[in-house]
Amino acid sequence: MSAVISLVNTLNTYLWSYILIALLIFLGAFFTFKSGFIQFRLFGDMFALITGKLNSLKDGEANLKGQVSSFQSFCISVASHVGTGNLAGVAIAVATGGPGALFWMWLIALLGGATSLVENTLAQVYKEKDGDGFRGGPAYYIEKALGQKALGKFFSIIVLLTFAFAFNTIQANTIAQAFETSFNMDVKIGGAIIAALTAAVIFGGVHRIAKFSGTVVPVMSIAYVIVAIFVLAVNITKLPSLFVLIIESAFGMKQVVGGTLGFTILQGVKRGLYSNEAGMGSAPNAAATSNVSHPVKQGLLQAFGVFVDTILICSATGFIVLLYPEYNTIGLKGIQLTQVALSHSVGAWGAHFITFCIFLFAFSSVIGNYYYGEVNLEFLLKNKMTMFIFRILVVIFVYIGSIVPLGLVWDIGDAFMGIMALINIVVIALLTPTAMAIIKDYYTQRKDGKNPVFYAKNIPNLKNTECWND
Repeated sequence: MSAVISLVNTLNTYLWSYILIALLIFLGAFFTFKSGFIQFRLFGDMFALITGKLNSLKDGEANLKGQVSSFQSFCISVASHVGTGNLAGVAIAVATGGPGALFWMWLIALLGGATSLVENTLAQVYKEKDGDGFRGGPAYYIEKALGQKALGKFFSIIVLLTFAFAFNTIQANTIAQAFETSFNMDVKIGGAIIAALTAAVIFGGVHRIAKFSGTVVPVMSIAYVIVAIFVLAVNITKLPSLFVLIIESAFGMKQVVGGTLGFTILQGVKRGLYSNEAGMGSAPNAAATSNVSHPVKQGLLQAFGVFVDTILICSATGFIVLLYPEYNTIGLKGIQLTQVALSHSVGAWGAHFITFCIFLFAFSSVIGNYYYGEVNLEFLLKNKMTMFIFRILVVIFVYIGSIVPLGLVWDIGDAFMGIMALINIVVIALLTPTAMAIIKDYYTQRKDGKNPVFYAKNIPNLKNTECWND
């Protein structure tokens, strides 16, 4: 066992501290410049798609019965990557890396928007029909665009193990521990409740998952941001100095002289990437499910999800923690620091509000993570009995995760996700010409004042795109 732990820790150190961070930053910058800063130029389209002012479908077309809407698809992916990391992980980054870590989170989100747009656009292009709806993701574009079916299957297995099992046990454990702390509830009872709720949602299929995510994600995100705005309002006189502190800590000479600037950057970038998952290959599994008139529309929505995750929710946590005078001296880290910091600004109810947020954030992640596993299981085996057994196993793992320590599981999950991200980075880099041609097709139609509609025949040498052939 010690050899396994050592191997996993070494893999995580090199993957996350060096290789992946460098590649994801480079890829985000490359896609940003290559696309002409598309995530900024089309930021208005993101809002128009969210509000419905720009129809995600063709003019006059409606979602067919049973199909997942573009907004629901967006919410499924946000449900997965908006989790406990937004509350606990950001607090750790700020407490250990300093206020400047928040600035580097912002930067990586702005660059990551382009990467997210590319990978999720590709997921839409290479999706396939599944009954009344669609399925897709990196495994599908690995097979269809590159002809690497074996690699696609390997990727699917990694996604399934990472999200449906490893990360879901961790999220369930977080909820159970929060219930025990706040309500003195035995973890076995908490685990049973979490497992039952999970079963109630996932056995309803993708449509119940979509409906759940489309309801819970907006509510939990808006509620948390409103509380953060309230905290900023009651501390409004401190805001100018707060922003100065963040910028100074991100570039300050004190950090350079003290040798901590590199650590500050590492903490901010790492937490930002881990939180919004841009380039990791996870969100495309949800992005492919929707019915849209042009693949870039879903890519834009998913890019907006990166901004929601990091610029809004992670920033909310960062501000709450930094406005607590003793954030770096009290000795608390993670979710406890967030609870204490919020209680300092709003009163004792702040700690209970964080518990409520943990439940919503973590449980929505359980559902989103499960769906990533389902999509990839269908890529491997299209069998109803297999899917039924898979759902049973997910519920069992959620319960087990609630009642046992999970240190090694977390490390293994990180290692698997690192492997997954490495594969996806290489694949989307290889598919850059295709992605850029499709983005250009969308942008040209928007400049002409059209509601963009995509036809595969308009992109030279594009193949295996059966959902876009007419």
